[in-house]
Amino acid sequence: MRSNRLQLNTTKTDILWCATSRQQHQILQTPTRAGYDYVMTARSVRDLGIYLDADASMTAHVTKSTSSCFAALRQICAIRRSLTRPVLLSLIVSLDMSRLDYGNATLVGSPSYMFDKLQSVLNAAARLIFLKRRFETVTPLLRDLHCLRVPQRVEYKLSVLVYRCLHNLVP
Repeated sequence: MRSNRLQLNTTKTDILWCATSRQQHQILQTPTRAGYDYVMTARSVRDLGIYLDADASMTAHVTKSTSSCFAALRQICAIRRSLTRPVLLSLIVSLDMSRLDYGNATLVGSPSYMFDKLQSVLNAAARLIFLKRRFETVTPLLRDLHCLRVPQRVEYKLSVLVYRCLHNLVP
């Protein structure tokens, strides 16, 4: 950092020690010295909008994603009576689905309960678009929206990324 004339901002910098969940208790939670400053260790950090856990479980990312998506859905729900269905659909796609899909290639191999949390956001969005109650079935609504379930969305996005890389269609 010194050779590039950069300074460490200790208020914005965290150290993430990666270990298995069984070994997490062995990691010291004391500040680590970096140059003249001390940097705190963290259980999860955010890099390019993706939250990384110390045990690489992606729990923090899924939790933060679902909470921000539900917050956006609550705000949209408050004004839904003054919106037409196409405007409502475009709001949900731009505010909610983009958050849901961002960085989902990092979720490959995650357990199904992680996908269930993300699927609940997708289900709530579909119910909001079609003005259905909470306990009504959502499968026909997702079919009408031409929307894949979350595990299939993750697979599709990753497949598209691999295809583009193999055929030199990405920078």
